[in-house]
Amino acid sequence: MKGLRTVSVVDALVSSLRDRVLNGEIPAGAGVTETDVATAYEVSRPTARIAITALVQDGLLRREAHRPARVPELTRADVEDLFLARVPLELEVVRSLAEDGEVPVAAKRAIDDLAAVGPDTPHSVFVEADLRFHRELVVALGSPRLTRLYQVIAGEIHLSMVQSRLALGRDRIVAEHAAIFDALTRPSADLAVDLMRAHLQGARAAMAERLDDVRRSG
Repeated sequence: MKGLRTVSVVDALVSSLRDRVLNGEIPAGAGVTETDVATAYEVSRPTARIAITALVQDGLLRREAHRPARVPELTRADVEDLFLARVPLELEVVRSLAEDGEVPVAAKRAIDDLAAVGPDTPHSVFVEADLRFHRELVVALGSPRLTRLYQVIAGEIHLSMVQSRLALGRDRIVAEHAAIFDALTRPSADLAVDLMRAHLQGARAAMAERLDDVRRSG
Protein backbone atom coordinates (compact mmCIF):
# COMPACT_ATOMS: atom_id res chain seq x y z
CA MET A 1 0.00 0.00 0.00
CA LYS A 2 1.18 3.55 -0.71
CA GLY A 3 2.85 5.47 2.09
CA LEU A 4 3.65 2.42 4.19
CA ARG A 5 7.25 1.76 5.11
CA THR A 6 8.28 -1.82 5.63
CA VAL A 7 10.35 -2.30 8.77
CA SER A 8 12.57 -5.36 8.76
CA VAL A 9 12.79 -7.73 11.71
CA VAL A 10 16.38 -6.60 12.28
CA ASP A 11 15.43 -2.90 12.22
CA ALA A 12 12.63 -3.49 14.71
CA LEU A 13 14.91 -5.55 16.95
CA VAL A 14 17.67 -2.93 16.88
CA SER A 15 15.14 -0.21 17.70
CA SER A 16 13.73 -2.18 20.65
CA LEU A 17 17.14 -3.05 22.08
CA ARG A 18 18.29 0.55 21.62
CA ASP A 19 15.28 1.85 23.55
CA ARG A 20 15.82 -0.67 26.35
CA VAL A 21 19.48 0.32 26.73
CA LEU A 22 18.75 4.05 26.68
CA ASN A 23 15.85 3.92 29.10
CA GLY A 24 17.85 1.82 31.54
CA GLU A 25 15.78 -1.36 31.21
CA ILE A 26 19.06 -3.01 30.26
CA PRO A 27 21.34 -1.29 32.79
CA ALA A 28 24.98 -0.34 32.56
CA GLY A 29 27.18 -3.41 32.95
CA ALA A 30 24.48 -5.87 31.91
CA GLY A 31 25.33 -8.54 29.36
CA VAL A 32 23.36 -8.94 26.13
CA THR A 33 23.81 -12.39 24.60
CA GLU A 34 22.62 -13.76 21.29
CA THR A 35 20.80 -16.56 23.07
CA ASP A 36 18.96 -14.22 25.43
CA VAL A 37 17.93 -11.87 22.63
CA ALA A 38 16.87 -14.72 20.35
CA THR A 39 14.76 -16.25 23.12
CA ALA A 40 13.20 -13.00 24.32
CA TYR A 41 12.22 -11.84 20.83
CA GLU A 42 11.65 -15.24 19.25
CA VAL A 43 14.14 -14.62 16.45
CA SER A 44 17.05 -16.65 15.14
CA ARG A 45 20.50 -16.34 16.67
CA PRO A 46 21.95 -14.91 13.42
CA THR A 47 19.27 -12.19 13.53
CA ALA A 48 20.08 -11.50 17.18
CA ARG A 49 23.79 -11.36 16.31
CA ILE A 50 23.19 -8.77 13.57
CA ALA A 51 21.17 -6.57 15.94
CA ILE A 52 23.78 -6.79 18.69
CA THR A 53 26.53 -5.93 16.20
CA ALA A 54 24.56 -2.85 15.10
CA LEU A 55 24.39 -1.62 18.69
CA VAL A 56 28.10 -2.31 19.16
CA GLN A 57 28.82 -0.15 16.10
CA ASP A 58 26.65 2.62 17.59
CA GLY A 59 28.59 2.50 20.87
CA LEU A 60 25.57 1.37 22.88
CA LEU A 61 27.14 -2.03 23.54
CA ARG A 62 30.77 -3.11 23.85
CA ARG A 63 32.08 -6.52 23.06
CA GLU A 64 35.45 -8.06 23.83
CA ALA A 65 36.83 -11.19 22.18
CA HIS A 66 35.17 -14.39 23.40
CA ARG A 67 32.88 -12.46 25.75
CA PRO A 68 29.24 -11.39 25.37
CA ALA A 69 28.37 -7.80 24.56
CA ARG A 70 27.65 -5.53 27.53
CA VAL A 71 26.14 -2.11 28.08
CA PRO A 72 29.19 0.05 28.83
CA GLU A 73 29.53 1.80 32.17
CA LEU A 74 30.79 5.11 30.87
CA THR A 75 33.49 6.97 32.77
CA ARG A 76 35.04 10.43 32.88
CA ALA A 77 37.60 9.23 30.33
CA ASP A 78 34.81 8.19 27.96
CA VAL A 79 33.16 11.60 28.25
CA GLU A 80 36.44 13.43 27.71
CA ASP A 81 37.14 11.36 24.60
CA LEU A 82 33.63 11.86 23.21
CA PHE A 83 33.89 15.62 23.54
CA LEU A 84 37.38 15.59 22.05
CA ALA A 85 35.68 14.40 18.85
CA ARG A 86 32.47 16.34 19.27
CA VAL A 87 33.60 19.88 20.14
CA PRO A 88 35.65 20.80 17.04
CA LEU A 89 33.00 19.28 14.76
CA GLU A 90 30.10 21.23 16.26
CA LEU A 91 32.04 24.48 16.52
CA GLU A 92 32.84 24.32 12.82
CA VAL A 93 29.18 23.57 12.08
CA VAL A 94 27.84 26.67 13.84
CA ARG A 95 30.60 28.85 12.41
CA SER A 96 29.80 27.74 8.87
CA LEU A 97 26.04 28.12 9.36
CA ALA A 98 26.45 31.64 10.74
CA GLU A 99 28.85 32.73 8.04
CA ASP A 100 26.52 31.39 5.33
CA GLY A 101 23.47 32.97 6.94
CA GLU A 102 21.78 29.59 7.32
CA VAL A 103 19.01 29.40 9.91
CA PRO A 104 17.89 25.77 10.26
CA VAL A 105 14.16 25.88 11.03
CA ALA A 106 14.24 22.24 12.14
CA ALA A 107 16.64 23.21 14.93
CA LYS A 108 14.14 25.80 16.20
CA ARG A 109 11.42 23.14 16.22
CA ALA A 110 13.75 20.92 18.25
CA ILE A 111 14.13 23.70 20.85
CA ASP A 112 10.36 24.13 21.05
CA ASP A 113 9.86 20.38 21.44
CA LEU A 114 12.57 20.28 24.09
CA ALA A 115 10.93 23.07 26.10
CA ALA A 116 7.60 21.23 25.92
CA VAL A 117 8.92 18.00 27.45
CA GLY A 118 7.28 17.52 30.84
CA PRO A 119 9.30 17.28 34.06
CA ASP A 120 8.22 13.68 34.65
CA THR A 121 9.27 12.52 31.19
CA PRO A 122 12.11 9.93 31.23
CA HIS A 123 15.62 11.25 30.70
CA SER A 124 15.99 9.30 27.46
CA VAL A 125 13.06 11.17 25.85
CA PHE A 126 14.47 14.57 26.83
CA VAL A 127 17.93 13.56 25.62
CA GLU A 128 16.50 12.53 22.24
CA ALA A 129 14.98 15.99 21.81
CA ASP A 130 18.18 17.63 23.07
CA LEU A 131 20.37 15.80 20.59
CA ARG A 132 17.94 16.48 17.74
CA PHE A 133 18.84 20.17 18.04
CA HIS A 134 22.53 19.38 17.62
CA ARG A 135 21.86 16.86 14.85
CA GLU A 136 19.69 19.32 12.89
CA LEU A 137 22.51 21.87 12.96
CA VAL A 138 24.89 19.29 11.52
CA VAL A 139 22.40 18.17 8.87
CA ALA A 140 21.66 21.79 7.88
CA LEU A 141 25.26 22.24 6.79
CA GLY A 142 24.55 19.83 3.92
CA SER A 143 27.70 17.74 4.24
CA PRO A 144 26.98 14.00 3.96
CA ARG A 145 30.41 13.12 5.32
CA LEU A 146 30.14 15.41 8.33
CA THR A 147 26.67 14.02 9.05
CA ARG A 148 28.03 10.46 8.93
CA LEU A 149 30.90 11.39 11.25
CA TYR A 150 28.47 12.86 13.77
CA GLN A 151 26.21 9.83 13.56
CA VAL A 152 29.14 7.59 14.53
CA ILE A 153 29.31 9.18 17.99
CA ALA A 154 25.63 10.09 18.42
CA GLY A 155 24.70 6.84 20.18
CA GLU A 156 27.47 7.19 22.75
CA ILE A 157 26.60 10.85 23.32
CA HIS A 158 23.01 9.82 24.04
CA LEU A 159 24.11 7.04 26.40
CA SER A 160 26.53 9.32 28.23
CA MET A 161 23.79 11.89 28.84
CA VAL A 162 21.40 9.24 30.14
CA GLN A 163 24.00 7.66 32.44
CA SER A 164 25.08 11.06 33.78
CA ARG A 165 21.39 11.82 34.49
CA LEU A 166 21.24 15.07 32.55
CA ALA A 167 23.95 16.65 34.67
CA LEU A 168 23.61 20.05 32.99
CA GLY A 169 19.92 20.40 33.89
CA ARG A 170 16.87 20.69 31.62
CA ASP A 171 16.23 24.43 31.97
CA ARG A 172 19.84 25.33 31.31
CA ILE A 173 19.99 23.11 28.22
CA VAL A 174 16.88 24.73 26.72
CA ALA A 175 18.15 28.25 27.45
CA GLU A 176 21.58 27.60 25.96
CA HIS A 177 20.13 26.02 22.83
CA ALA A 178 17.88 29.04 22.36
CA ALA A 179 20.82 31.42 22.75
CA ILE A 180 22.86 29.53 20.14
CA PHE A 181 19.96 29.61 17.70
CA ASP A 182 19.45 33.34 18.31
CA ALA A 183 23.11 33.96 17.47
CA LEU A 184 22.60 32.11 14.17
CA THR A 185 19.63 34.30 13.24
CA ARG A 186 21.58 37.55 13.61
CA PRO A 187 23.93 36.07 12.26
CA SER A 188 27.00 36.30 14.46
CA ALA A 189 29.59 33.62 13.80
CA ASP A 190 31.89 34.51 16.70
CA LEU A 191 29.01 34.68 19.18
CA ALA A 192 27.50 31.42 17.92
CA VAL A 193 30.84 29.65 18.27
CA ASP A 194 31.47 31.11 21.74
CA LEU A 195 28.01 30.05 22.94
CA MET A 196 28.33 26.55 21.53
CA ARG A 197 31.81 26.18 23.03
CA ALA A 198 30.54 27.26 26.46
CA HIS A 199 27.55 24.92 26.15
CA LEU A 200 29.67 21.90 25.24
CA GLN A 201 32.40 22.64 27.76
CA GLY A 202 29.81 23.03 30.50
CA ALA A 203 28.17 19.75 29.52
CA ARG A 204 31.50 17.93 29.44
CA ALA A 205 32.52 19.14 32.90
CA ALA A 206 29.12 18.44 34.48
CA MET A 207 28.79 15.00 32.91
CA ALA A 208 32.31 13.93 33.86
CA GLU A 209 31.78 15.01 37.46
CA ARG A 210 28.38 13.32 37.67
CA LEU A 211 29.74 10.04 36.28
CA ASP A 212 32.52 10.16 38.88
CA ASP A 213 29.86 10.54 41.57
CA VAL A 214 27.72 7.73 40.13
CA ARG A 215 30.64 5.31 39.96
CA ARG A 216 31.77 6.20 43.51
CA SER A 217 28.28 5.74 44.94
CA GLY A 218 27.67 2.58 42.90
